[in-house]
Amino acid sequence: MKQILYASVNARTDGQPADVTGILEQSRHNNALDGITGLLWTDGERFLQVLEGGEEAVEACYARIRNDTRHRAIVTILERAVERREFGYWAMAHKTSDALADVHDERVRRMMASATEEIRAPFLELVSAREAA
Repeated sequence: MKQILYASVNARTDGQPADVTGILEQSRHNNALDGITGLLWTDGERFLQVLEGGEEAVEACYARIRNDTRHRAIVTILERAVERREFGYWAMAHKTSDALADVHDERVRRMMASATEEIRAPFLELVSAREAA
């Protein structure tokens, strides 16, 4: 199995947030077909996502993301082989617009409980930054 952690930025230049609902809908459909799980954090401007699953499926998914014109400044933070999924069968967990930020942050903390430090740290830094703001 393979795991990729990356960050990117919304490519829109009109100051509007990314179409997160559209991205999630398409991603969840594709990822379910490909057996990919993970976690997506976004504030509509920045994205942090971990993908995990079969090596070929994850590489193909990441290639689609890198070619997606809705993203720019894509940076691979971590790419590695893993023996097991760190996110069970989460199909791109994400904070919905009606979810309370504190509730979502606690959910992210719970999901990170079994993740390695290399994966956990970037997500928890974003949670801490939001709480400090």
